Amino acid sequence: MLGSLRSLGALSFLPLGWVTASTYPGVLVLVAYFVTVLLGQGAAVYLAAQMPHVRPRTLREPSDHPRTLSIIVPAMEEEEDLGRLLKDLETQNLPSSYPRPEVIVVVGPSRDRTLQVAQAGKGVSRVISESPLPPGWVGKNWACEEGSRAASGDVLLFLDADVRLSPEALQSALAEMEEERADLVTFAARVVMVGFWERVVLPLYVQFVLTYFMPHRVNRPESKRAMANGQFLMISRERYERVGRHERIRGVVLEDVKLAEEVKSTGGRIRLAWAPEMVSTRMYATRKELYEGLTKNIHGTQFKAWRQVLFLLGVSYLFLSPFVLVLVAAFLGLTWWVVAGGILILLTFAKQAVLQRALGAPVRYALTYPLGIGFYLAMLSSSIAKGVGGKGVRWKGRTYSTQ
Repeated sequence: MLGSLRSLGALSFLPLGWVTASTYPGVLVLVAYFVTVLLGQGAAVYLAAQMPHVRPRTLREPSDHPRTLSIIVPAMEEEEDLGRLLKDLETQNLPSSYPRPEVIVVVGPSRDRTLQVAQAGKGVSRVISESPLPPGWVGKNWACEEGSRAASGDVLLFLDADVRLSPEALQSALAEMEEERADLVTFAARVVMVGFWERVVLPLYVQFVLTYFMPHRVNRPESKRAMANGQFLMISRERYERVGRHERIRGVVLEDVKLAEEVKSTGGRIRLAWAPEMVSTRMYATRKELYEGLTKNIHGTQFKAWRQVLFLLGVSYLFLSPFVLVLVAAFLGLTWWVVAGGILILLTFAKQAVLQRALGAPVRYALTYPLGIGFYLAMLSSSIAKGVGGKGVRWKGRTYSTQ
């Protein structure tokens, strides 16, 4: 590699067509590097374009006995968010012949007024105070399990308390389930970004999710790809019981993805779509929540050091290596390498601007992506250190073992 770099030093500003045979290895290395980084950066844009986009739809009047819907909302110290969600549920448009949805709120240990807000909700059918967390369970999974045991519907909808819904959200999801003959319907929400760190970090998070899970393949029955968004996850009771309920995935932090995998493995059909006009959420309100929440998602409760290390190296290669390349190449006088690195940096800024705009964040924050990458590298390094040291992952005041 160093020999190739030195051979390229003689290129200066000469056109590539004048390159002698002795410089070909260096040119091939340069081209290979440029193409791999370009493809890696472009993958997120391509995958975002392939993501199914569902808009508000009308649910047909049922010709026979309509399905009954139970909505389960786990809530823990979320009095403000829960109150807004319950109001959204009151305004849902459903056919007049469709049974009124059953709303069950499972309240975890809370120091605020979450319990009182749940009890005061006009459309709430039942409020459950979460019983003590059994060993081996993740808190959200336990709340969902308790809620599902109390539910009577043919279809279960698990909603996070920080989700906001348009009046067409429920009937659109039910229409998707009916017309696509899906066992699980999940909507990707529009991510509301308010604070500085949200706008710096979350667009990158969306990009990593797209690249890792390849959502456009999830809807293909022949594909083994599976994922779901636990913020808005609708599943038929029959399939939910068949995969073993939340009890089967009780110790998994990324319960939505694991539940989707179980559905796929039992022959079920998944319908995943982006629904920004109908579902939105502000995932994290503070930098501490942001760091803790994303670290939890990256780390999981099934820690694998090699996966975290590969993630760290991949992120560094795609996002930071062009900066290193420009500095080193400028020092060595390798003009074409400087040009290649500069082009990659500009294209990455442009790509980030496109994604920022698509996600509703100010375009100027595309300039901060190196800072966002530093944020992720810090999280990954912390995750690796915790995993190797046998430390658990922490979320909402609870620590879960990774052993």
